[in-house]
Amino acid sequence: MLRRRDVPLMGMGLVATTADAQSRRTGRLVVIGGAEDRLHDKVILKRFTELCGGPGSRIRVLSAASSAPERAWDNYQRAFGELGVSDCAPIPIPDRAAADTSTVTDLILEADGIFISGGDQRRLMDLLWETDAFRALHVAFHLRGCCIGGTSAGAAALSRHMLVRGEAVRLPEKEAAELDIGLGFIGGAIVDQHFSERGRLARLLSAITQRPELLGVGVDEDTALVIERDSAIEVIGQGAVTLVDARDMKSNNPLIEPGERLEMLDVRLHVLPAGHRYSAHEVVQRVQQMPPRLRTAIGQLVAPGPIRG
Repeated sequence: MLRRRDVPLMGMGLVATTADAQSRRTGRLVVIGGAEDRLHDKVILKRFTELCGGPGSRIRVLSAASSAPERAWDNYQRAFGELGVSDCAPIPIPDRAAADTSTVTDLILEADGIFISGGDQRRLMDLLWETDAFRALHVAFHLRGCCIGGTSAGAAALSRHMLVRGEAVRLPEKEAAELDIGLGFIGGAIVDQHFSERGRLARLLSAITQRPELLGVGVDEDTALVIERDSAIEVIGQGAVTLVDARDMKSNNPLIEPGERLEMLDVRLHVLPAGHRYSAHEVVQRVQQMPPRLRTAIGQLVAPGPIRG
Protein backbone atom coordinates (compact mmCIF):
# COMPACT_ATOMS: atom_id res chain seq x y z
CA MET A 1 0.00 0.00 0.00
CA LEU A 2 1.31 3.46 -0.90
CA ARG A 3 1.73 5.58 2.17
CA ARG A 4 3.39 8.81 1.09
CA ARG A 5 1.01 11.32 -0.42
CA ASP A 6 1.29 12.51 -3.99
CA VAL A 7 2.04 16.19 -4.49
CA PRO A 8 2.37 18.42 -7.57
CA LEU A 9 5.67 19.96 -8.65
CA MET A 10 6.41 23.08 -6.62
CA GLY A 11 8.25 26.13 -7.84
CA MET A 12 11.41 26.40 -5.70
CA GLY A 13 13.02 28.35 -8.53
CA LEU A 14 14.31 25.20 -10.26
CA VAL A 15 12.88 25.83 -13.70
CA ALA A 16 14.19 25.87 -17.23
CA THR A 17 12.90 27.62 -20.33
CA THR A 18 11.47 25.52 -23.13
CA ALA A 19 14.36 26.43 -25.41
CA ASP A 20 16.91 25.48 -22.76
CA ALA A 21 15.19 22.14 -22.10
CA GLN A 22 15.02 21.35 -25.82
CA SER A 23 18.74 22.08 -26.28
CA ARG A 24 19.77 19.44 -23.74
CA ARG A 25 20.06 15.69 -24.16
CA THR A 26 17.31 13.28 -23.17
CA GLY A 27 17.69 11.75 -19.73
CA ARG A 28 18.49 8.07 -19.41
CA LEU A 29 18.08 5.64 -16.53
CA VAL A 30 20.50 2.84 -15.66
CA VAL A 31 18.70 0.33 -13.44
CA ILE A 32 21.27 -2.03 -11.88
CA GLY A 33 20.42 -5.24 -10.06
CA GLY A 34 23.22 -4.81 -7.52
CA ALA A 35 26.69 -6.33 -7.10
CA GLU A 36 27.93 -4.64 -10.28
CA ASP A 37 31.61 -5.13 -11.08
CA ARG A 38 33.61 -2.23 -9.59
CA LEU A 39 37.04 -3.84 -9.72
CA HIS A 40 37.73 -5.32 -13.16
CA ASP A 41 36.10 -4.50 -16.52
CA LYS A 42 33.42 -2.30 -14.90
CA VAL A 43 31.14 -2.82 -17.92
CA ILE A 44 28.08 -1.23 -16.31
CA LEU A 45 29.86 1.69 -14.66
CA LYS A 46 31.73 2.32 -17.90
CA ARG A 47 28.46 2.47 -19.84
CA PHE A 48 26.94 4.76 -17.20
CA THR A 49 29.95 7.07 -17.59
CA GLU A 50 29.52 7.09 -21.38
CA LEU A 51 25.83 7.99 -21.05
CA CYS A 52 26.79 10.86 -18.75
CA GLY A 53 29.10 12.24 -21.44
CA GLY A 54 32.34 10.35 -20.90
CA PRO A 55 35.25 10.79 -18.47
CA GLY A 56 34.97 14.58 -18.70
CA SER A 57 31.42 14.57 -17.32
CA ARG A 58 30.38 15.69 -13.85
CA ILE A 59 29.27 12.64 -11.88
CA ARG A 60 27.70 12.95 -8.44
CA VAL A 61 27.21 10.01 -6.07
CA LEU A 62 24.22 9.83 -3.75
CA SER A 63 24.97 7.22 -1.08
CA ALA A 64 22.26 8.20 1.43
CA ALA A 65 20.57 4.79 1.14
CA SER A 66 23.63 3.13 2.65
CA SER A 67 24.14 2.59 6.38
CA ALA A 68 27.79 3.54 5.73
CA PRO A 69 27.48 6.35 3.16
CA GLU A 70 31.11 7.47 3.39
CA ARG A 71 32.36 3.96 2.64
CA ALA A 72 29.95 3.63 -0.29
CA TRP A 73 31.13 6.98 -1.64
CA ASP A 74 34.78 5.91 -1.32
CA ASN A 75 34.10 2.74 -3.31
CA TYR A 76 32.45 4.60 -6.19
CA GLN A 77 34.95 7.45 -6.14
CA ARG A 78 37.67 4.86 -6.67
CA ALA A 79 35.75 3.03 -9.41
CA PHE A 80 34.85 6.15 -11.38
CA GLY A 81 38.37 7.50 -10.90
CA GLU A 82 39.77 4.32 -12.48
CA LEU A 83 37.46 5.00 -15.43
CA GLY A 84 39.10 8.39 -15.88
CA VAL A 85 36.39 10.55 -14.28
CA SER A 86 38.09 13.48 -12.54
CA ASP A 87 34.99 15.50 -11.59
CA CYS A 88 33.26 13.09 -9.22
CA ALA A 89 31.79 14.30 -5.93
CA PRO A 90 29.43 13.05 -3.21
CA ILE A 91 25.97 14.44 -2.55
CA PRO A 92 25.98 14.52 1.27
CA ILE A 93 22.49 14.05 2.77
CA PRO A 94 22.94 12.88 6.38
CA ASP A 95 19.47 14.17 7.36
CA ARG A 96 16.37 15.78 5.90
CA ALA A 97 17.59 19.27 6.74
CA ALA A 98 20.58 18.75 4.44
CA ALA A 99 18.22 17.77 1.60
CA ASP A 100 16.77 21.29 1.66
CA THR A 101 20.11 23.12 1.35
CA SER A 102 21.38 24.90 -1.73
CA THR A 103 24.67 23.02 -1.37
CA VAL A 104 22.88 19.76 -2.14
CA THR A 105 20.58 21.10 -4.85
CA ASP A 106 23.50 22.82 -6.60
CA LEU A 107 25.40 19.51 -6.70
CA ILE A 108 22.37 17.81 -8.24
CA LEU A 109 21.63 20.50 -10.81
CA GLU A 110 25.21 20.76 -12.06
CA ALA A 111 25.53 17.00 -12.61
CA ASP A 112 25.72 15.20 -15.94
CA GLY A 113 25.15 11.95 -14.09
CA ILE A 114 23.84 10.98 -10.65
CA PHE A 115 24.61 7.53 -9.27
CA ILE A 116 22.47 6.23 -6.38
CA SER A 117 24.10 3.52 -4.26
CA GLY A 118 22.57 0.50 -2.59
CA GLY A 119 21.42 0.20 0.98
CA ASP A 120 17.83 0.65 2.12
CA GLN A 121 15.39 2.33 -0.25
CA ARG A 122 13.17 3.32 2.67
CA ARG A 123 16.05 5.17 4.28
CA LEU A 124 16.69 6.99 1.01
CA MET A 125 13.07 8.07 0.57
CA ASP A 126 12.70 9.09 4.23
CA LEU A 127 15.56 11.54 3.64
CA LEU A 128 14.42 12.80 0.22
CA TRP A 129 10.63 12.84 0.12
CA GLU A 130 9.13 16.32 -0.39
CA THR A 131 12.53 18.04 -0.12
CA ASP A 132 14.31 20.44 -2.44
CA ALA A 133 16.74 17.64 -3.31
CA PHE A 134 13.83 15.47 -4.47
CA ARG A 135 12.56 18.27 -6.69
CA ALA A 136 16.06 19.00 -7.99
CA LEU A 137 16.48 15.37 -9.04
CA HIS A 138 13.36 15.67 -11.20
CA VAL A 139 14.52 18.93 -12.73
CA ALA A 140 17.93 17.39 -13.44
CA PHE A 141 16.42 14.37 -15.19
CA HIS A 142 13.39 15.83 -16.98
CA LEU A 143 14.67 19.29 -17.90
CA ARG A 144 18.47 18.93 -18.02
CA GLY A 145 18.71 15.40 -19.42
CA CYS A 146 20.87 14.13 -16.57
CA CYS A 147 21.61 10.39 -16.62
CA ILE A 148 20.49 8.73 -13.38
CA GLY A 149 21.71 5.31 -12.31
CA GLY A 150 20.76 3.28 -9.29
CA THR A 151 22.04 -0.03 -7.96
CA SER A 152 20.22 -2.45 -5.65
CA ALA A 153 18.15 -0.22 -3.32
CA GLY A 154 18.97 2.69 -5.62
CA ALA A 155 17.41 0.75 -8.51
CA ALA A 156 14.24 -0.08 -6.58
CA ALA A 157 13.86 3.59 -5.67
CA LEU A 158 13.85 4.72 -9.31
CA SER A 159 10.28 3.52 -9.78
CA ARG A 160 7.18 5.37 -8.64
CA HIS A 161 5.78 2.24 -6.97
CA MET A 162 8.75 1.07 -4.94
CA LEU A 163 9.13 -2.44 -3.59
CA VAL A 164 10.39 -1.98 -0.03
CA ARG A 165 9.93 -5.30 1.73
CA GLY A 166 9.16 -8.93 1.07
CA GLU A 167 10.53 -12.38 1.76
CA ALA A 168 11.73 -14.56 -1.11
CA VAL A 169 8.63 -16.76 -0.89
CA ARG A 170 8.53 -20.06 -2.78
CA LEU A 171 5.11 -19.34 -4.31
CA PRO A 172 3.22 -16.04 -4.67
CA GLU A 173 1.29 -15.07 -1.55
CA LYS A 174 -1.06 -12.19 -0.88
CA GLU A 175 0.80 -9.25 0.69
CA ALA A 176 4.14 -11.06 0.60
CA ALA A 177 5.58 -7.78 -0.70
CA GLU A 178 5.08 -4.21 0.47
CA LEU A 179 5.02 -1.15 -1.78
CA ASP A 180 5.70 2.49 -1.01
CA ILE A 181 6.41 5.57 -3.10
CA GLY A 182 9.82 5.96 -4.72
CA LEU A 183 11.51 8.64 -6.79
CA GLY A 184 9.07 8.23 -9.68
CA PHE A 185 11.35 8.19 -12.73
CA ILE A 186 9.80 4.91 -13.90
CA GLY A 187 6.07 5.42 -13.79
CA GLY A 188 4.72 2.14 -15.15
CA ALA A 189 6.72 -0.59 -13.42
CA ILE A 190 7.84 -2.10 -10.13
CA VAL A 191 11.57 -2.86 -9.93
CA ASP A 192 13.13 -5.72 -7.98
CA GLN A 193 16.88 -6.41 -7.79
CA HIS A 194 19.31 -9.28 -7.01
CA PHE A 195 16.57 -11.06 -8.90
CA SER A 196 17.72 -14.50 -10.03
CA GLU A 197 20.41 -14.78 -7.37
CA ARG A 198 17.91 -14.40 -4.51
CA GLY A 199 14.98 -16.22 -6.12
CA ARG A 200 12.64 -13.25 -6.16
CA LEU A 201 10.21 -14.17 -8.93
CA ALA A 202 7.44 -15.18 -6.51
CA ARG A 203 8.01 -11.96 -4.54
CA LEU A 204 7.67 -9.84 -7.67
CA LEU A 205 4.54 -11.74 -8.70
CA SER A 206 3.09 -11.08 -5.24
CA ALA A 207 3.81 -7.37 -5.64
CA ILE A 208 2.29 -7.19 -9.11
CA THR A 209 -1.06 -8.55 -7.93
CA GLN A 210 -1.43 -5.33 -5.92
CA ARG A 211 -1.00 -3.18 -9.05
CA PRO A 212 -1.59 -5.41 -12.10
CA GLU A 213 -1.56 -2.43 -14.47
CA LEU A 214 2.18 -2.12 -13.81
CA LEU A 215 5.02 -4.21 -15.21
CA GLY A 216 7.26 -6.23 -12.94
CA VAL A 217 10.95 -5.71 -13.68
CA GLY A 218 13.45 -8.12 -12.13
CA VAL A 219 17.12 -7.25 -12.67
CA ASP A 220 19.89 -9.77 -12.01
CA GLU A 221 23.13 -8.92 -10.24
CA ASP A 222 25.92 -7.34 -12.32
CA THR A 223 23.22 -6.55 -14.88
CA ALA A 224 21.61 -3.27 -15.87
CA LEU A 225 18.50 -2.20 -17.71
CA VAL A 226 19.23 0.98 -19.65
CA ILE A 227 16.05 2.96 -20.33
CA GLU A 228 16.23 5.57 -23.06
CA ARG A 229 13.20 7.77 -22.59
CA ASP A 230 10.59 7.43 -25.37
CA SER A 231 13.06 5.35 -27.39
CA ALA A 232 14.39 1.94 -26.34
CA ILE A 233 15.72 -0.32 -23.62
CA GLU A 234 18.96 -2.27 -23.52
CA VAL A 235 20.25 -4.99 -21.20
CA ILE A 236 23.96 -4.97 -20.36
CA GLY A 237 26.19 -6.90 -17.98
CA GLN A 238 26.24 -10.60 -17.11
CA GLY A 239 22.64 -11.67 -16.44
CA ALA A 240 19.15 -10.91 -17.64
CA VAL A 241 16.13 -8.72 -17.01
CA THR A 242 12.82 -10.48 -16.39
CA LEU A 243 9.60 -8.66 -17.32
CA VAL A 244 6.33 -9.78 -15.74
CA ASP A 245 3.23 -8.58 -17.58
CA ALA A 246 0.02 -9.17 -15.63
CA ARG A 247 -2.10 -6.52 -17.34
CA ASP A 248 -4.63 -9.15 -18.50
CA MET A 249 -4.34 -11.25 -15.37
CA LYS A 250 -7.21 -12.93 -13.58
CA SER A 251 -6.46 -13.38 -9.88
CA ASN A 252 -8.08 -14.43 -6.64
CA ASN A 253 -6.29 -11.60 -4.80
CA PRO A 254 -9.50 -9.77 -3.74
CA LEU A 255 -11.01 -13.00 -2.36
CA ILE A 256 -8.25 -14.36 -0.12
CA GLU A 257 -6.60 -13.40 3.16
CA PRO A 258 -3.02 -12.14 3.60
CA GLY A 259 -0.54 -15.00 3.49
CA GLU A 260 -2.75 -17.26 1.37
CA ARG A 261 -1.54 -18.52 -2.01
CA LEU A 262 -2.32 -16.45 -5.06
CA GLU A 263 -3.92 -17.76 -8.22
CA MET A 264 -2.57 -15.79 -11.20
CA LEU A 265 -3.94 -16.63 -14.66
CA ASP A 266 -2.81 -15.27 -18.05
CA VAL A 267 0.45 -13.74 -16.79
CA ARG A 268 3.16 -13.25 -19.41
CA LEU A 269 6.88 -13.42 -18.73
CA HIS A 270 9.73 -12.16 -20.92
CA VAL A 271 13.41 -12.91 -20.22
CA LEU A 272 15.71 -10.35 -21.84
CA PRO A 273 19.37 -11.43 -21.71
CA ALA A 274 22.32 -9.06 -21.64
CA GLY A 275 23.51 -7.93 -25.05
CA HIS A 276 20.05 -7.24 -26.46
CA ARG A 277 18.30 -3.98 -27.31
CA TYR A 278 14.54 -3.49 -27.77
CA SER A 279 13.11 -0.44 -29.48
CA ALA A 280 9.84 1.28 -28.65
CA HIS A 281 9.47 2.55 -32.23
CA GLU A 282 6.91 0.67 -34.28
CA VAL A 283 9.01 0.39 -37.46
CA VAL A 284 11.96 -1.09 -35.61
CA GLN A 285 9.67 -3.38 -33.63
CA ARG A 286 8.34 -4.88 -36.87
CA VAL A 287 11.90 -5.53 -38.06
CA GLN A 288 12.68 -7.19 -34.73
CA GLN A 289 9.47 -9.24 -35.03
CA MET A 290 8.68 -8.37 -31.46
CA PRO A 291 5.54 -10.02 -29.98
CA PRO A 292 2.70 -7.51 -29.57
CA ARG A 293 2.59 -7.81 -25.78
CA LEU A 294 6.32 -7.19 -25.51
CA ARG A 295 5.93 -4.18 -27.81
CA THR A 296 3.41 -2.57 -25.48
CA ALA A 297 5.51 -3.49 -22.44
CA ILE A 298 8.58 -1.74 -23.90
CA GLY A 299 6.45 1.30 -24.67
CA GLN A 300 5.26 1.40 -21.08
CA LEU A 301 8.81 1.11 -19.73
CA VAL A 302 10.25 3.97 -21.79
CA ALA A 303 7.33 6.32 -21.11
CA PRO A 304 8.68 8.89 -18.63
CA GLY A 305 7.01 9.30 -15.28
CA PRO A 306 5.63 12.77 -14.57
CA ILE A 307 7.94 15.47 -13.25
CA ARG A 308 7.28 15.56 -9.53
CA GLY A 309 8.00 17.75 -6.59
